[in-house]
Amino acid sequence: MNLALSARALAQVVPVGRRSRDVGTGSAAVDAAVVDAGDPAAGAPAPRRCGDMPVLFLHGWAVGPHSYGAPLAQLRDFGCDVFAPAQPGFGGTPSLDGGDCSFGGYARWAADYLDALGVDRPVTVVGHSFGGGVAIQLAHDQRHRVANVVLCNAVGGFPWAAPGPATIADRPWWQWGRVIGADLLAAPSAIRVLPALLGEAVPNLVSNPLAMWRVGEFVRRAHLLEEVAALGEAGVPVTLVWSDRDRLVPHAGFSALCRAASVDGEVVPGGHSWLIAEPRRFADVVLRAMVEAGVLDAALAAAS
Repeated sequence: MNLALSARALAQVVPVGRRSRDVGTGSAAVDAAVVDAGDPAAGAPAPRRCGDMPVLFLHGWAVGPHSYGAPLAQLRDFGCDVFAPAQPGFGGTPSLDGGDCSFGGYARWAADYLDALGVDRPVTVVGHSFGGGVAIQLAHDQRHRVANVVLCNAVGGFPWAAPGPATIADRPWWQWGRVIGADLLAAPSAIRVLPALLGEAVPNLVSNPLAMWRVGEFVRRAHLLEEVAALGEAGVPVTLVWSDRDRLVPHAGFSALCRAASVDGEVVPGGHSWLIAEPRRFADVVLRAMVEAGVLDAALAAAS
C-alpha cells in the first residue's frame, strides 16, 4: 500500500484504552491513538499543562499502542498530546510494500501520519525497542519534525552479546523466542506485563505472521549508530534508557548507542517492557527529557 495513503487511512484517531466501533476505515487500522485530544462531545478540549507539546509514541515489535495503555495514559494525565499509531503490519494497519519494509520506510510512514493529522509542530519522539529504531531514523531523516528523541531499550546498537564478532543478526529465531519468554516470565511484574503484550501480539501473529517475520528480519540486523551520531552532531537532544534485566536488547547495544550519541544514558530496573510495568517511571523519564531538551518548562513539569 502507498505510504501516504496508509498513513492517511490510519489518521482517524481514538483515545488509547477506548476503542471506537464507530470510527474506521473498514479495517482494524483505526487502532491508531491520540491521547488527550479533548472530548468532542464535551465541546471543549481537555486542559493541556505541557504547553501543547505533541508526543509521538512508536511501539515495539509484535504489539501495538494499546499494549502501552497505562504509560500513555500517564502522559495524557500530565497534559501531553500523545499520538500513538499502530505501525504498518501491526494492529490491523496494512503492511508496507517490500521496498519500504525498512527503518527508512517506517520513518516515512510516520512522517506521513503526522502530516495526515495536521501536526505542524516539532514532536517529542518516543520509541520502544523496534519503535526506537524507527524513532532514530525519523529524527535523522526528518529533523525539522523532531524536537527531541527518547529511546527506551531501542534496537540499533547492533551488538547483542559481549564485545566481539557476534551480532544480534546471529541470534536464531528459536533463541529469540526463548529469550523473549525468559524476559517476560522473569519479570516480577509479569502479571501486569503479559496480558498487555499478549492482547495484541497474539492477534498480530495470527492475522499477519508474514509482516511480523519481515519486520523482525530487518530489526535484528539494525545498525543505526551512524544515524544516532549524526543526531548528536546536529544538536538533536537524545535520551537513552535501558533496563537492567533486559534479555532482548543487551547492555552492549545500549552502550554502543550511548557512545554514538555522546550521552551517558540511564539504566532503570526492570525487563524489556519495563515501561508497561512502571508507567509513572516512564512518564517521569519522558517529562524530564522534554525539560532537558528545552521543549517543556521545568515549572510545568514539576506541577504535573
